[in-house]
Amino acid sequence: MRVWGQVMKQLFSKPFTNLFPAKYKPDSVTDYLQKVSKGEAAINPPVPVPPDFRGKIEYNRDKCIGCRMCISVCPADAIEFIPDTKKVKFYMTRCTFCAMCVDICPTKCIKMTDEFLMAVEDRNSLETIVG
Repeated sequence: MRVWGQVMKQLFSKPFTNLFPAKYKPDSVTDYLQKVSKGEAAINPPVPVPPDFRGKIEYNRDKCIGCRMCISVCPADAIEFIPDTKKVKFYMTRCTFCAMCVDICPTKCIKMTDEFLMAVEDRNSLETIVG
């Protein structure tokens, strides 16, 4: 009987996940996204991100002192040091969004944003590299 109570509770509660962007599955997602960019179609609004969400990294190159502490704590080896500029580059396709680089940065030039839509066809595209 306890299972049916849980089923009824979930039946009338709001979903915790984002709905598919369209009301009905389109034949071609690429065509659908092109229609959205032209204003011919609309997408479902996403569920608001919670406070302290760990999304895509934002990096302020001007504040960075090149100490490389972020590189030493990164468990995913997602940060590369550029010797010419004495700055770093973040590869978001490798990032595990642990925020250890944010915590250790002495100048606070690294922070996590609420951006989470980062799917691209080319993993080495400029959208997936911060820095």
